[in-house]
Amino acid sequence: MFKLAHLSDPHLGPLPDPKLLQLFSKRLLGYLNWQRNRSKIMGGNHLEQLIEDMKAQAPDHIAVTGDLVNIALPLEISGARAWLDELGAPDQVSVVPGNHDAYVRGAVKKARTAWWPYMRGDGEDDVPSEKVGSEATFPYVRKRGDIAIIGVTTGRATAPWFASGRVGTKQTRRLRAILEELAEEKLFRVVLIHHPPFKNATKWHKRLSDASRLRTVVKRAGAELILHGHTHIDSFENIEGPNGPVPVIGVPSATSAPGGHKPAARYNLFSIARENDGWTCQMEEHGYDESGGPVKPLSQRDIAVPST
Repeated sequence: MFKLAHLSDPHLGPLPDPKLLQLFSKRLLGYLNWQRNRSKIMGGNHLEQLIEDMKAQAPDHIAVTGDLVNIALPLEISGARAWLDELGAPDQVSVVPGNHDAYVRGAVKKARTAWWPYMRGDGEDDVPSEKVGSEATFPYVRKRGDIAIIGVTTGRATAPWFASGRVGTKQTRRLRAILEELAEEKLFRVVLIHHPPFKNATKWHKRLSDASRLRTVVKRAGAELILHGHTHIDSFENIEGPNGPVPVIGVPSATSAPGGHKPAARYNLFSIARENDGWTCQMEEHGYDESGGPVKPLSQRDIAVPST
């Protein structure tokens, strides 16, 4: 039995005091939004309690699907690295960047460099090379027993008031080849991505612009499970794959306070096991209910994964 924990969108705070020059960009809007809204919604110690409960479940691996920071200030990025070091060892934690991690031009390169041990594939150098600043480092692959973690990036710098993402043609081609190769190895393939791969999953200015391209890859090459964040809500959808529907599961922000417009902070815990020629997968939701009580199990369900 392999236990995989999934959390997303921690938007680690509080924001460090930015230099005036750093606000001469899209960051100004994000800074004002934090001061007026997000600091109230995502303050407190909800994340700490959520992580404490998650670690008590002793997961074999932890997936973090982006938006570790808010406006990608250098001190935010280094602070997120310190948070990751507390979360778990690099070989036990896998990260993909979100749109806030790529908030302004050049930010995602700084994030990838700082968080490299948590988003490098098996066999990659311990020290990032020059290519770490490019899309060429994705998708990465990490094999943990019968489980393969595939990290896809959709985080890109966008114009003000936009939070969209894109996979891109080259990364899509690499993803298809990787999924087909891992299928030959009969591994349970878990794809990590920040933006949900559906056209109407969020508002148009926050969408994954080439979602149809990614769905086509999954339809042809297959996967067993796709995990995402971005929307700050719990969601369960499917993409039709070559061997049956592939579950696509989103999780609320790991720092959302109870009683807000979005669901309170939560993480999902997946228990995955090989059974004869197929797989079993059970999902447990852990988090806060809207009353604001302690972190607790919220629901449990069996996940139907494609047959091999």
